Amino acid sequence: MSKLKLLVYSWLNLLVMSYAGKNFRYLRKLRGWTQEEFANKLNIKRSLIGAYEEERAEPRLNVLETMCSIFKLSLDELLLSDLSAAKGASYMEQRRKLKIATQSVDIQFVPVKAAAGYLAGYADPDFVDELNTFTLPMLAPGQYRAFEIIGDSMLPTPSGSVIVGEKIETLEEVKNSNSYIVLSKSEGVVYKRIMKNNRLKNKLTLISDNPIYEPYNVSEEDVLEVWKAVYILQKANTVQRWDVNQLAGMVSNLQDQVTSLKKKLN
Repeated sequence: MSKLKLLVYSWLNLLVMSYAGKNFRYLRKLRGWTQEEFANKLNIKRSLIGAYEEERAEPRLNVLETMCSIFKLSLDELLLSDLSAAKGASYMEQRRKLKIATQSVDIQFVPVKAAAGYLAGYADPDFVDELNTFTLPMLAPGQYRAFEIIGDSMLPTPSGSVIVGEKIETLEEVKNSNSYIVLSKSEGVVYKRIMKNNRLKNKLTLISDNPIYEPYNVSEEDVLEVWKAVYILQKANTVQRWDVNQLAGMVSNLQDQVTSLKKKLN
């Protein structure tokens, strides 16, 4: 590496490294790659991908050059441009790019009858390839999977609904009270809201929307996959109708559970 090239790179780092981290995450998700897959393509450790995307570390020049080669970008574009903002592009150009990006995104579908097998085969590419797939329009870049749910624990979302989830790669990305598909060794595939427990270290509290079901804890080390719910697909006329008294009772019960949980967590 020439001294001049190193000097220019160091100067760019001081000015715009925030774009490099943001662009790392955007470009990886544009291709639908996991952090592990992306790390293998760049011939670096997976932990470095997380550090770059969270801007805890600065990528080396050889890593940036490999990125430029993969995505056909210049070093200036990678460092100086916010690629996710598509600056200067017209609305139709952005729509075309989004359409192209989403055409190749297949969503694997895990029906109820395959849920038990999914626990054993979720990490087996051959098993995943055997799952039926479908596509949805206007999905942001990322990795998606769909799961059929049964039971009334997440009412008013009815039994038989299909939850389309985006892959969460680390538990640090989980946000309290949001709904997720959680795959764990002890519970298998469940659809719940997650509350991080400050008192019980390395535990997650899983909460049902239907307040008749009590929250319960799972160990973080038992969690195999987490998918953030982004779409709920359901058949017409399957949503349960509620009268005012039922809704008032549910809200009151839910408020009591939330208050109790907050006391336990704090």
